Amino acid sequence: MPAGLFHETYQSDERIFQTWFVKIWLIIFLLLLALMPLLASPYMLSNMTEVGIAIIACHGLNLLTGFTGQISLGHAAFLGVGAYTSSILLAHGIPFAAALPIAGAVTALIGMIFGIPSLRLRGLYLAMATIAAQFIIEFTIRRWDSLTGGVDGMFVEPATIGPLHFNDRTHLYYLTFVMVVIATIVIKNIIRARSGRAFVAIRDRYLAAEVIGVNLFKYRLMSFAIASFFAGVAGALMAQYLEVITHESFTIHQSIDYLAMCIIGGLGHITGAFFGVAFWFILERILEVTTTTLISSYPDHITWFVSLREIVFGFVIIFFLIFEPDGLAARWRTIRSYWKLWPFSY
Repeated sequence: MPAGLFHETYQSDERIFQTWFVKIWLIIFLLLLALMPLLASPYMLSNMTEVGIAIIACHGLNLLTGFTGQISLGHAAFLGVGAYTSSILLAHGIPFAAALPIAGAVTALIGMIFGIPSLRLRGLYLAMATIAAQFIIEFTIRRWDSLTGGVDGMFVEPATIGPLHFNDRTHLYYLTFVMVVIATIVIKNIIRARSGRAFVAIRDRYLAAEVIGVNLFKYRLMSFAIASFFAGVAGALMAQYLEVITHESFTIHQSIDYLAMCIIGGLGHITGAFFGVAFWFILERILEVTTTTLISSYPDHITWFVSLREIVFGFVIIFFLIFEPDGLAARWRTIRSYWKLWPFSY
């Protein structure tokens, strides 16, 4: 009975798929997701699309915060940049196949600008700088009426890529599904590469990393750029999903939600984005049903129930920070290791 994996080369240790068992289950999981439109209701399919967009955004934030140690409380603002950039390009006749990467590139550029303070700022001070980025971007979106539509927002042109028309929720689901797979592969390979090791070194002990030759400014800026690029791509997909975008779609509350998803899923784990987003959306749907039921049953006490979501999620975040700081991904790894060794205790 196998009790663990033993590698003889560095290449073997860094393989994406460690065993054939993992490959088989991953293929089965991807096939089920590919068949989802045939099995799920339109409401479920819409939720799955939203989950996929959140996973892409959390991959970027997890790289920045979980692997590089740079706290960001303005991630939703960068989604807004990507959403508005892609929508403006579509309105001017640019194909979505070009608008999507351009939106990511523009967002990456803006992310690098706001990432410049990361050379001198860390911890709470860097978090305050990213909050400033959130408010500056929101203010720009609200006030630049000629470009963004101001407080009224803007209508998003339905995009197409070949035979896919994204005003069809099934087509948008498949695009999001493909983008999640690509984003996960890219993030995994970044972490396996030299840049990924530099990110982790900066997170764990930035002074020691600088002493051994890691260029702190270069890799911190790179981390901001990559995280912002993913946010821009997620924002472009979010614009297609929402169909009408305003500054209220990308507020600081959404930024906190994305950070909470990463914390719950597990900072510094590739699978953390999947676990965190899944947990967040499942709990949110449960609370929606619970709140609706309570309000209909006790209409005289509606003021007690409208804030139920914020209260529950606040307690959930505190619980994970105290009792499960490594998140669900670490807990899943522990459970998996337990069953590899069962029934032995050593």
